[in-house]
Amino acid sequence: MERADSIILACGALSHELVALKRQFGWDNLAIQCLPAELHNRPEQIVPKLEPLIHKAQLQYDNVLIGYADCGTGGRIDSLARKYNLQRLPGAHCYEFFATTPLFERLSNENLGTFYLTDFLARHFERLMIRGYKLDKHPELKGMLFSNYTKMVYLTQIEHPERLKQAEAAAHWLGVPLEIHHTGYGDLGQSVSHFLQVTQ
Repeated sequence: MERADSIILACGALSHELVALKRQFGWDNLAIQCLPAELHNRPEQIVPKLEPLIHKAQLQYDNVLIGYADCGTGGRIDSLARKYNLQRLPGAHCYEFFATTPLFERLSNENLGTFYLTDFLARHFERLMIRGYKLDKHPELKGMLFSNYTKMVYLTQIEHPERLKQAEAAAHWLGVPLEIHHTGYGDLGQSVSHFLQVTQ
């Protein structure tokens, strides 16, 4: 087996997709390390958690890819990438590279109050959104956090009946209509493939 000379330090919400793409494309030279998906709710903690892993990874691997988009950090991931001369995944959020930029921009322009789901977020909506924000204990905060949303868009990576039921339950909890777009992995595979090609 080929030794991994490259690594992607990624959001835990991408773990299944990255493993599937690695198998699909035969990225034997790519290692995958994921940070906790709970950082999705705490974007201010992403860079402090990510930077020590970059230090360690650069000692062990020839090439390091930051497996995040901007992800609500207000440009801090870009600053970190420039500091270490690294690349990150494209777009403002994972929703953008799953949907691809043209579709994401169209959806965003059509409705600014859109709540986006991926397969991961559909599967873990209760843990990350409801329990993550302690709404199971403080339901009175639901309106304060979610009242601006008027639609839910589910960007499916794999069409799966159970994921659809979970997305429908999430939309029902939010009290908004559900719109579904099957995007597959969008630009994720292309972005990682390009990184591996240019670093060889």
